[in-house]
Amino acid sequence: MSGAAIVVEDLGKTFGSVVALRGVDLEVPRGSVLGLLGPNGAGKTTAVRIMTTLLRPDTGRVVIEGRDVVREPDAVRRVIGLAGQSAAIKEELTGRENLVFTGRLYHLPRARCRQRASELLERFDLADAADRQARTYSGGMQRRLDLAASLVAEPPVLFLDEPTTGLDPRSRIGMWSVIRDLVSGGTTLLLTTQYLEEADELADQIAVIDHGTVIASGTSDSLKDQVGGDVIEFDVPDRQYLQLAVDAVSGLSDVPPVLEAESSHVTVRIGRRGSQALIDAVRLVDQAGVEVSGLAMHRPSLDDVFLSLTGHAASQTPGDKPGATRSRRNRRRAGSGGEQPK
Repeated sequence: MSGAAIVVEDLGKTFGSVVALRGVDLEVPRGSVLGLLGPNGAGKTTAVRIMTTLLRPDTGRVVIEGRDVVREPDAVRRVIGLAGQSAAIKEELTGRENLVFTGRLYHLPRARCRQRASELLERFDLADAADRQARTYSGGMQRRLDLAASLVAEPPVLFLDEPTTGLDPRSRIGMWSVIRDLVSGGTTLLLTTQYLEEADELADQIAVIDHGTVIASGTSDSLKDQVGGDVIEFDVPDRQYLQLAVDAVSGLSDVPPVLEAESSHVTVRIGRRGSQALIDAVRLVDQAGVEVSGLAMHRPSLDDVFLSLTGHAASQTPGDKPGATRSRRNRRRAGSGGEQPK
């Protein structure tokens, strides 16, 4: 357990006939970010609620900085911060009053509460609005205030449950910057998200959860390697040459090229061969006399990983049809709905 801020072992939780968690194991080293990635209803929020002492597990255990969440809940609460899916601030209070109020809940001295409020309002670019009621804040400002409140007591471990859900792209990128600053300062972070690019940007390690079970874990790159390394894609405008193009590039990979006949789109997984494979692809289709468009190489996205592992996109609930949101790679995006505890 040395070096780990969060240890989760064989975690299980059932609500009536619904099994929300099935033997979840996680470990988060101090000063790192674990991204817990999964669709609506996967069990992410249930896991976070147990780790933050808001729910009791049916099986397994959770240890936060050496403190058991069931046997020592008060001790755990003193070392964690939590920002949930929606801002948990008092809208009738000003931004400053919200932070001072939170500090008093942690039994900080009044002078320290005021000091921390000023520091955090400045840090989160809220100083100009410090003495306005929180109800006048934009959604992005309220989320920043909520995150600031979770940091008043300077917890070494922070849980962020889909912190950017509902934010516009600019506010989301701003929140990412704040999160990076926290981690660079030594905070350990567990982040749940449906935004695949968010996990890719922020997480040192990623755990993919589906149907209450961790189905894969590792770095972003290691997970992407599981679906075949680099990918070459192109379109064949003249459909009569489609099969000729497929035959031409089939030697680039041990895996047969994927052909989307309805769109004349060809995908070839080439492992980790780099730019030489792209040069070879250009040469091969040229030698075959096939005109192609949009020829490019890219690494698999986490969206590709999730689809490969679960058969459905992160924006789908497990009961949706696997192909319902998957057409072309540049049209696939993660969803933004919040997860309900199960």
